[in-house]
Amino acid sequence: MNIYFEKDGEFFVLQTKELSFEATSTLSSSLAKLILEELAKEAQYSKQLAKKLGIHEQTMYYYMRKLERAGLITVKKEEMISGSLARFYEPSSASFFVRLAQWKKAASFFGKVGDSYLDPFIVNAQLHALFVVGSPDPHGPQKARSKDGYFGMDLALFFGSYLQFLPESRVKLDTEVSEQDLRENNLIVLGGPIVNKVSAEINAFLPVRFDEKEKSIFSSLSKRTYYNDEIGTINKIISPYNREKRILHVSGLRNAGTKAAILAFLKHFDELKHGNNYDGSVQSRVVEGLDVNSDGVVDEIEFLE
Repeated sequence: MNIYFEKDGEFFVLQTKELSFEATSTLSSSLAKLILEELAKEAQYSKQLAKKLGIHEQTMYYYMRKLERAGLITVKKEEMISGSLARFYEPSSASFFVRLAQWKKAASFFGKVGDSYLDPFIVNAQLHALFVVGSPDPHGPQKARSKDGYFGMDLALFFGSYLQFLPESRVKLDTEVSEQDLRENNLIVLGGPIVNKVSAEINAFLPVRFDEKEKSIFSSLSKRTYYNDEIGTINKIISPYNREKRILHVSGLRNAGTKAAILAFLKHFDELKHGNNYDGSVQSRVVEGLDVNSDGVVDEIEFLE
């Protein structure tokens, strides 16, 4: 959750987390507070921090365990260092508070309310997903360059309208994504399998997917094949990398199709949220981009399924 305050006409926001009275006792130690302050500067592992603060390693391990059990710190990443697995810790929140009374219902006054379709990518107005876009440099078997990032700006602005703040960058190129990134995150994947290697890996799991042999889009729900360049697809699926995570895949047969898929979010989100016409329980849609004003640019869409 977040806390807000106003100063000199400007509004500020900070991530916060509720602590129990029991957890606050962990911070009675000046060393525990010092460790927490150091971890707030950058994620570090126990041995590294012990050396930095001039503390015996066993003492550091003891306090790190206490802080973790109290819910004050969490593992950000794991790395092999000198043959051993090192866990890098960071504070579980930017701030903490203790509640003395029951919550009282308040009016919504910051941005849009949440939407179940965007869950779990956006929860409590915070982004819980990693955007994966195709690299603009030649890569993959076909040495393709992605041009979808240009359209992705519109999609990012759409998601941003549901957020209260973004504490760090949540975008990576497909060439930068690690296996750990894929396992640990909900993913919003932009672009087809030719220009995005993550799309290529998940293509077989998509109800509406790219058919490389036919150079087309095939729907396993309607059994239809689409060949038009303006065909766009939106799939929301369980992640094959981690069944506790979800993937939102937005793509098109060509760039015009990708733009059409993004226009579905921008102009027809209420309709987009409905399930597929052939199976309402499946969150996979097919759209076709239209050039309504005849200027050669897709500016409207039609839902095909």
